[in-house]
Amino acid sequence: MHQFLPYAWFGGKCVPFAEATLSVATHALHYGTGAFGGMRAIPNPSDASEILLFRADRHARRLSQSARLLLTELSEETIHAAIHTFLQANKPTCPVYLRPFVYTSDLGIAPRLHDIQTDFLIYGIELGDYLSPEGVSCRISSWTRQEDRSTPLRGKISGAYITSSLAKTEAVRSGFDEALLLNSRGKMSEASGMNLFIVRDGVLITPGVDQDILEGITRASVLELARDMGIPTLERPVDKTELFVADEVFLSGTAARVTPVRRVETTDLPSQRPIMERLRERLTLITEGRDPAYDHWVTRIRLES
Repeated sequence: MHQFLPYAWFGGKCVPFAEATLSVATHALHYGTGAFGGMRAIPNPSDASEILLFRADRHARRLSQSARLLLTELSEETIHAAIHTFLQANKPTCPVYLRPFVYTSDLGIAPRLHDIQTDFLIYGIELGDYLSPEGVSCRISSWTRQEDRSTPLRGKISGAYITSSLAKTEAVRSGFDEALLLNSRGKMSEASGMNLFIVRDGVLITPGVDQDILEGITRASVLELARDMGIPTLERPVDKTELFVADEVFLSGTAARVTPVRRVETTDLPSQRPIMERLRERLTLITEGRDPAYDHWVTRIRLES
């Protein structure tokens, strides 16, 4: 069971979590007409009265853009202000995951995005490791990642995650930790909720944005950081068989952070992952506010007493 934070942002204000409830007739519940984000917030290890958010600006921008895909407006400023108030109300004392959600709140039954009410909420849960930092096993899913021409994949549209849910459950029920999905062209796309990286001959490789991936914020951060550290990078199509011969395979995401893949199907992968470890260690320093070169990636919120 998740440990939810005591207050949620709901109806334009902070209310006790148990009071943030929706009607059974809510449009988004029936048609998946919502878009969500995810942010990690941690107490500053050197100052518990300060909360650190990793790349809050990029997260707010993507959620605002996702709202536009739903034909509604949600400004980045509105998102930032709500998160600030939300954190002030909850005053978390351990690492937490924030889930902002913009959705059609109308009680109508027609599947549509015009002439319909929308709203915005935030809740949070205590969250340590989403996946084992020691590594996960993955299977190639029988489900295929949607195409951008059928689903707006530039946003985290809630209805699109039925495929992720089916793939994840299929993987777990068949003895694996996580699923990897191919796109409709037979190339690797992503995991159920994470982006995919491989390393071959010292080059960091990840499927490009033309491979029906979510444009992950942690993914973009890993790529930028790798380039700054002198690690060669490539964004290109990745074949399934490359996973089995790669020097390193890992996943990235807000919840997963950087997680190694130790096995794909029945193939055990190398246990030494020097490039991934360098990137993971540097990202940890950054998210904890201990790397001045990337302090602009961290938003600091001082909790009021």
